[in-house]
Amino acid sequence: MSRLNGSRKPAQFKESVIREMTRLAQQHGAVNLSQGFPDFPAPEAVKAAARDAITAEVNQYTVTWGAPQLRQAVARDFTRRYGVPVDPEVQVTVCCGATEAMVATMLGTLDPGDEVVVFEPFYENYGPDAILSDAVIRYVTLHEPDWTFDPEALAAAFNHRTRAIIINSPHNPTGKVFTRDELAAIAELCHRWDVLAITDEIYEHIIYDGCRHVPMATIDGMADRTVTINSLSKTYSVTGWRVGWAIAPPRLAGAIRKVHDFLTVGAAAPLQAAGVTALSLPETYYVELATGYQRRRDMLLELLESRGFACFKPEGAYYVMTDIADFGLGDDTEFARYLVSEIGVAAVPGSSFYRDQALGRTKVRFTFCKRDETLQAAARKLDALRAPAGST
Repeated sequence: MSRLNGSRKPAQFKESVIREMTRLAQQHGAVNLSQGFPDFPAPEAVKAAARDAITAEVNQYTVTWGAPQLRQAVARDFTRRYGVPVDPEVQVTVCCGATEAMVATMLGTLDPGDEVVVFEPFYENYGPDAILSDAVIRYVTLHEPDWTFDPEALAAAFNHRTRAIIINSPHNPTGKVFTRDELAAIAELCHRWDVLAITDEIYEHIIYDGCRHVPMATIDGMADRTVTINSLSKTYSVTGWRVGWAIAPPRLAGAIRKVHDFLTVGAAAPLQAAGVTALSLPETYYVELATGYQRRRDMLLELLESRGFACFKPEGAYYVMTDIADFGLGDDTEFARYLVSEIGVAAVPGSSFYRDQALGRTKVRFTFCKRDETLQAAARKLDALRAPAGST
């Protein structure tokens, strides 16, 4: 075999299915309800802050683990909301999005052969991140329709090789919001086996129907064994800015910072400056954000259900998982490709969120972080795809 081929690590995972569906949407001129980026403007005050920072020549390297003002804003916001003290000087690492924060955390805290517990369905990056970290994933299934886990199955996934568990709440792709009781059960296992919790909380403000986001770091005894990952992307509709962060116990933050430094050096300085403005927006912004997304959620649920999709109602985030069995148009991948090429709407095949792809073969995921006009355009196209009469 030629030594000019790629290494063994990338050979173990595929390209992003989500990003592939966006490319297919562009190729076919389809309405893109696959990738989770808003097609409406970011807050004007946040955009103005970025422009002002560029004009003010905030265009060079800042401290590699983040501009001091942004780290202070992140720490202040987390402590104010959740009552957990955070030292911005030793606990906050600003990264190039939550994506880099996650892989920097895994590379900085895991040794080859360590095991990581991941709930499935899962956000597709976690698998490749584990491979890049030379870690082994133990999957625990979230069971529909409420996306709950079996406590015995979760307990069975922990052993002396377990180093970490990844928790994404609100959850992509299902919209599940983990309850305090569920997090406490996970925390008990973390204490029993001396395991780290790595939490992806980027949808913390996008929650519906009276649900509440509970950070794992607020569970008794977990602040010192939790790395909390977040970003500007979803809350402020700036997914292309790539500014995120990890809040970690001091004994772990140094390792994360070193890995981050040699991965990317640092996130864009003027956009970090704008992040300070974003994190200082009034509380009304977050109320309106959740209210607006709940309206879009209900709009998408109605248009999908009226066209034959069986939908799982999300409690948070901005995705709807659906069941497509009644359409009789093949498995999830065949259906998604038909949908984008022939109907003109892009969605994500459900199997891309599962290790056991059979669990996702009748599912596709749609996003509703779009303008009303975009959702209405999708509805018109989906009129050609109603499920057979008499289906449920």
